[in-house]
This record gives sequence, C-alpha cells and structure tokens, in this order.
Amino acid sequence: MFISNSFALRPMNRIAGLVRLGCAQRWQSTVAVEPPPAGGHLTAVASSQLLRATRETALRTPGLTWFEEHDSGPIIGGRETRKMNLYQAVRDALSTALAKDDTAVVFGEDVAFGGVFRCTMGLAEEFGRERVFNTPLTEQGIAGFGVGIASMGHTAIAEIQFADYIFPAFDQIVNEAAKYRYRAGGQFSIGGLTIRTPTMAVGHGGLYHSQSPEGFFIGASGIKIVIPRSPLQCKGLLLASIRDPNPVLFMEPKILYRSAVEQVPVDDYTLPLSRAEILVPGTDLTLLSWGTPIYHCETALSILHSPPASLEPYVPPSLRTAKIELIDLRTILPWDVETVVESVRKTRKLVIVHEAGYTGGVGGEIAAEVQKKAFLRLEAPVKRLTGWDVPAALQYERFNMPDAIRILDGIIETLAY
Repeated sequence: MFISNSFALRPMNRIAGLVRLGCAQRWQSTVAVEPPPAGGHLTAVASSQLLRATRETALRTPGLTWFEEHDSGPIIGGRETRKMNLYQAVRDALSTALAKDDTAVVFGEDVAFGGVFRCTMGLAEEFGRERVFNTPLTEQGIAGFGVGIASMGHTAIAEIQFADYIFPAFDQIVNEAAKYRYRAGGQFSIGGLTIRTPTMAVGHGGLYHSQSPEGFFIGASGIKIVIPRSPLQCKGLLLASIRDPNPVLFMEPKILYRSAVEQVPVDDYTLPLSRAEILVPGTDLTLLSWGTPIYHCETALSILHSPPASLEPYVPPSLRTAKIELIDLRTILPWDVETVVESVRKTRKLVIVHEAGYTGGVGGEIAAEVQKKAFLRLEAPVKRLTGWDVPAALQYERFNMPDAIRILDGIIETLAY
C-alpha cells in the first residue's frame, strides 16, 4: 500500500452511501420496521437462474461437444446427468482425463490425500500413486516439474494449492511454459501442461487466500487463462484445457466449490475455449464479468428490475425496464474480442466487473480494446467495477469486492450518462 497525506481511495458509491445512511436513520427511529426475510432480498448462488438445474437444460448447454472416439453426434436421449458442486465437477473431469489418457498425471501439494478442497478425493486409490502424487511445498518446483514432464510427452495436470501462492512459480509459467514452443521454433511443445489453482475471495481468506491474480499473467503470450462460473462449465472447460495444445492456467473460484450446484453430464464432453457466453441477451447495456462476480451481476439485475422498498428511491423507474446483456467471458486469455465488441456495438455501453484490483486489472485491457474497435458506437465511458487497490482485507472482506449494490450503482450511472 502507498501512504499519502490525502485519502487516496475513491469515494464510496452513491447508492451504498445513501442506503447506509438510511439504515442509520431507521436504527435511530422509534417506528417499527418489519425485518427482512431470513435469506435477505438478494438472489443466492444456490438459487441462481444461471445454473442448470435439470437434465434437459444441462444437456442443451451451448457449445457442449461430446468427446468420444466414435461420436454419434449430438444425440442426447441416452445421456445422463448427475447433481454436482464445483469441486465434484473438477474431480469428475480429472478422473475422466486419467481414465482416457495413460500419459496423464496429477500432482501438487496434498493431492494424493484429496487436496484441501477435496478436488482429488480417491484419485490416488483409483489410478495409483504413480499417477496421482504429492509434491514438496514448492510452487516453483511444481510448475517446473510440470514443464519438464509435459516436454516429455505427458499430460501434466498440476495443482497450485492457492492462487495467492502462484507467484513463486511466475518465472516457470511466464518464462518457460509460455515461451517453450516459440523458443523451440515450433519443433517442441508443452501443450500437455495444465495448472489448476483455486482463486478469488472466499469471504474470510484475507491477504493470502482471497486474491485474484489473473491480471498478472495477461501479458504472457503463449498461455491460456480460464475461469469457470459453475460445475457444468468447470468440467467442460477443464477437459478442454487439458486437451488444448497450449499450456493453460485454470483458475477455479474457491467460494463456488460448494455453493454452486447444478446438473452435470456424466459423459466426457468439452466446452470451447476463448469463446464468451451470452447468459442474458439485452440491447441497452453490456455487463461483462467472469467467475464469482457473475452471480453478483445477476443479483444487481434482479434489483434493477424489481428493487426492494429500501432501494426504490435510488433506482429511477425509467431505468427499471432496461435490457442488460450479461456476458461470461470464461477465457481471460486470449479473450473473445469478437463477441464482446459485437455486443457493445449493439448496446453502446459497457460495464466490466472483476474482483481483482482496478490498476493493472484485466478490465483495463478489455476497455482499451473495446474503445479501439467500437469508439464511435459508445454512448458512455466504459465503466470498470473492481476490487479496491488495497490488499485483500483481513476483516469485512466483502467490502473490498464489487458487490451487487456497487454493480447496480455502476449500471445506473452508465445507463443515465
């Protein structure tokens, strides 16, 4: 952090400040106020409409491709799904990869014991400890070993226990993994390398367990960065990452490991990398995010269209019918420029949401590219709603993140520009 004589942080957003002021006034009032429902007014991840709760919707996921040696086409009549949370979907993808690829190995700190988030439970017993094994506590060593074994033709699936501790491996990922094919003049490749790591805030992780470091790797040409939002997405994108001919950094939002639950196909399938998904079509504003904040965006849209009584004074009636296009970027590098720019040319306004800090965040790169390709179509400045430029908080961690209220405020400000 930097210290100066003046308070350097940006001022609190208008709605949040007004809401807190209103709360203080009501607290001091003697008028009885009916308490809010136990679940609050906001949509929870568990009840999100973005999750596919039925077999039929799961099997009709856009872009889903069945991975079979003798693919019979998109027939879904005999396909089955199973209810999974995100860590179970990771485990299912790893089991599929190990079963179908004899060269595949899974390694990292404590993975033979199931891992701290249970993503590798039972894999060592199922496939043997020569293929699923623990490593010393050395992130640089884990990434370096992955580069080496992938260069020998193996499918290397490494785990960095927390994304917060990926920085010791930065040199191996950026200077070795990303540059390997280029350095070899295309003769050799380590495309079989996938590095999994839990990322984003968990609510109480503090400085070393709640960071979102994807922006640090955005300039590393030669690697891909993928962040899924749900179990079904996670399994398909992880299998696609493992089979992609490039090294992939696969970052899993840790708070979703247990809170995101949906129906997931039990068969082997992939979802396309570097292709964003339009979750909610719209014409008045593009709302772009990835990972956990997707659900905060969904909640913000719900409040915009139907605000609770406490927020009604701050949501102009004329904006409540606005049609917002919600997009999940999914692949952060290389990102889907075409889909995002096409949406912005249609809606003429863009709001980007991510948990990482404002300065140096991925949102800045996206904003620059959109303004380059759609400048004359824009009717408002590109809005970035991010974590504050401070370390992840030890207390009140969620105030550091762009929550539904901050997102709502940004949407209203951009719509009214």
